[in-house]
Amino acid sequence: MIEITDLNKVYKAGTRALKNVNITIEDGEFVFIMGRSGSGKSTLMKLLLKETEPTSGRIIVNDMDLTRMPRRYVPKYRRRLGVVFQDFRLLKDKTVYENVAFAQRVIGVPIRTIRENVPEMLRLVGLSSKYKSYPNELSGGEQQRVAIARALVNSPEILLADEPTGNLDAHNSMEIMGLLEKINDRGTTVIVVTHSQEIVSQMGRRVITLDRGIVLDDSGEGGIYDEN
Repeated sequence: MIEITDLNKVYKAGTRALKNVNITIEDGEFVFIMGRSGSGKSTLMKLLLKETEPTSGRIIVNDMDLTRMPRRYVPKYRRRLGVVFQDFRLLKDKTVYENVAFAQRVIGVPIRTIRENVPEMLRLVGLSSKYKSYPNELSGGEQQRVAIARALVNSPEILLADEPTGNLDAHNSMEIMGLLEKINDRGTTVIVVTHSQEIVSQMGRRVITLDRGIVLDDSGEGGIYDEN
């Protein structure tokens, strides 16, 4: 469970990015976070990743109080999260297999376990036949699937996806959304930051809409965000 209580974030220049935000996300939920540029979406993601600190308020993720977490515990905390970005962030000089395996190598997972886990993740995202390919040999949709496999290989409790379809066409966007639903069905909490009203409308999931740092709406589905 994620519990965000009376959360405020003011940057040094005086910009108030988040204002008294209160959000609860249950284990296993699929949630969209929407809002225009400057609404506070990116700040909220940075706070959940503990890349920045709140000015006031509390963030509790699976019984861990991020506002009181010592710096030395942050790497261990982040291993419990999977993160997917708009720009994929794949290692260009490594194959699909090596990109996914890298996420396990950096935390010292034994080679034998990596050889079991990586093929399983590639099967999940439908890229088993591409394991020897390099990122520049893949379509945008395929690259995002590799990024998702990499985010999942360490069995995270929560998957944070920051504009995961921002660089994709409509067909690939819905394929990625279908994959995220499949991951959610396996028990992973999925939080998707997006500005695409079309995707949100088609998915029919809970939508949290931010506007200038406040929670404008927290609805069952559809939201009230208008990107125009």
